Amino acid sequence: MKTVFTTGEAAKICKVSQQTIIRCFDSGQLKGFRVPGSRFRRIPRDALYRFMKENGIPTDALESGKRRVLIVDDDPAVVELISEVLASDARFETRVVNNGFGAGMQAKEYHPDLIILDVMLPDINGQAVCELIRRDPTMADIRIICISGMVEEDKIQELRDSGADDFLHKPLDIDELMRRICRLLDMEASVPGVGG
Repeated sequence: MKTVFTTGEAAKICKVSQQTIIRCFDSGQLKGFRVPGSRFRRIPRDALYRFMKENGIPTDALESGKRRVLIVDDDPAVVELISEVLASDARFETRVVNNGFGAGMQAKEYHPDLIILDVMLPDINGQAVCELIRRDPTMADIRIICISGMVEEDKIQELRDSGADDFLHKPLDIDELMRRICRLLDMEASVPGVGG
């Protein structure tokens, strides 16, 4: 269970903009603290809960506390592999789509924390999906990991330029994928009490 949130996480939970959270924090409406030696603001869970109650914001997003991951791939074996690993970790909930158009729709509707995006999709390519998501300021906080079996090094840079946060080659090293998901979402790499 997450006990301290960034302003971006708090914004997503409250379904408001990050600027709104920062304004409420800076005005004292939302209690929290700054990370020593930095400008980063952090909001303890109980303070966020109180703020949500006081402002009539439904607290169900805070209750579940799960990170949403959207898996975009048209290869059922890859989807199954990633889905099973994420399903076995109680900190995640997932949705799956198998094309770029669906990815764009789900990114807006489901607003995942992270998208695992196959570069070679049947309709539009992953790079176009990245650009689409990055053009929409309401989705600026979504992290994107692109995956592909057929991408040259220069294409990886193009993917990063179009908004991908990370890239992994297929066949996937699932442990490495989990490490990168956790790093991008600022989470512990392994579940406490499970494994190392």
